[in-house]
Parts: sequence; C-alpha cells; structure tokens
Amino acid sequence: MATEPLSQKEIEDRLSELPGWSLEGDRIARSYRLADHFAATAMVVHIAQVQQELDHHSDLTLGYNSVSLTVHTHDAGGAVTEKDFTLARRVEQLAPGHGAS
Repeated sequence: MATEPLSQKEIEDRLSELPGWSLEGDRIARSYRLADHFAATAMVVHIAQVQQELDHHSDLTLGYNSVSLTVHTHDAGGAVTEKDFTLARRVEQLAPGHGAS
C-alpha cells in the first residue's frame, strides 16, 4: 500500500503539535542541543534504533553537542507523510531522556 503525501494544511496542523519542528522545503526538520558530544552520540544511536523499528529513516547530523534531523518519505516521492510525523513524535518522546532541548 502506497504512503500518501499530506496536504500543506495537514502538515501545518501536525507541526503545531510538535514545537521545534518546522517544514524546510519538502521535509520536516528539528535540531536539538545536548550537554556534550557523548550525549549527542547516544541520542543518535537511540534515534537509529527507533528508525529501524519503524523501518523509516531520517537524515541525521551529529555535531559536537547537537543532533539535527530532516525527514521525508522516499516511497511517496520525497513528500511529507504520516510516517514522518510518527518518527518525529517518537524522537520527541526520547529527547528529554538525553537532556536534549
């Protein structure tokens, strides 16, 4: 079953429920600050575990004390879908455990 792209209104509605997330071109995105490199690295590993579980992967960027994600759905032609928001919500749930802001 194909994943359907969300409308602009649906994207905006879902983003309003995820503070810190924004639409950047054809992707949703968020950056987090952490205490140090080890904390940022641990968060990346945790995100990778969630992505494997969901079988949906983002572009992840690890900085010294930061983690950035950009997400869109390849099998929907690179559009934003509900799969992207499912991943974003899961990342939001795990972020506080890593001290991310």
